[in-house]
Amino acid sequence: MKRRKFIKYSLSTVLGSTIVAGFYTWQIEPFWLEFVYRQLPIKNLPNRLKGKTLMQISDVHVGNQFDYQFIIESFKRASALSPDIVVYTGDYMSYEGSNQFNQMTEVFKNAVHGQLGTYAILGNHDYGFGWKQNEVAQRVCQILNESRIQILRNEIADCYGLDIMGLDDYWAINFNPGAALGRYKKSKASLVLCHNPDVCDLNVWGNYEGWILSGHTHGGQCKPPFLKAPMLPVKNKNYDQGYIALGNNRHLYINRALGHLHQVRFNVRPEITVFTLV
Repeated sequence: MKRRKFIKYSLSTVLGSTIVAGFYTWQIEPFWLEFVYRQLPIKNLPNRLKGKTLMQISDVHVGNQFDYQFIIESFKRASALSPDIVVYTGDYMSYEGSNQFNQMTEVFKNAVHGQLGTYAILGNHDYGFGWKQNEVAQRVCQILNESRIQILRNEIADCYGLDIMGLDDYWAINFNPGAALGRYKKSKASLVLCHNPDVCDLNVWGNYEGWILSGHTHGGQCKPPFLKAPMLPVKNKNYDQGYIALGNNRHLYINRALGHLHQVRFNVRPEITVFTLV
């Protein structure tokens, strides 16, 4: 093959591959939902909860940046699994203005509910601009309450003998983990909902032992194969996605997010996690 023909062929191949990869990253993977199934071992779990399912949905990000009909369809698929407990771990909208409240209301008419209980915490985006607009957070809470979802703002809910402790967002204005963790009982089955996994490195946990379910990172949204995600909104870059052993009998799971800030994903599919309690 002559040099000029070889260069022309190579450039065409690279251009074609780039177009295909770009289309996949923009139009395929952002809507290719994965249900991730795994066990969730919890100490002192009541017999009535053994074998029950706990579904985690995180970072819905309803807004103008992508077609949120995908979220509605995903909620319907998740509801068809009839989860026993559902937990939402923050960032329900990408706030730009009051229109997001209407969008979120439309989406959460299809909210996934647990047969035994449905709980939620807030993320940084639920506090509006600069994560400091309490009026935005209050409106988000109102929509969730109207959707029959119990909000935990540094509070504990007892779900048939399982204490679910919900921490408010680390970056926002209502972060007070001691209000919930200070009521932790080592003799009871417990787990923590905490939007931002960087909280795991703070000196707030006392003698807590058990699971922490987080979101926030989106797994980086785009990740080269076999390498770490280059962009993560956390200080501790080990907190990207999936299971992470923390030591001190604490365990972290980071959900990759159902929605996205921008419609782009590569090697980090959107996720809904289905845990079996054991």
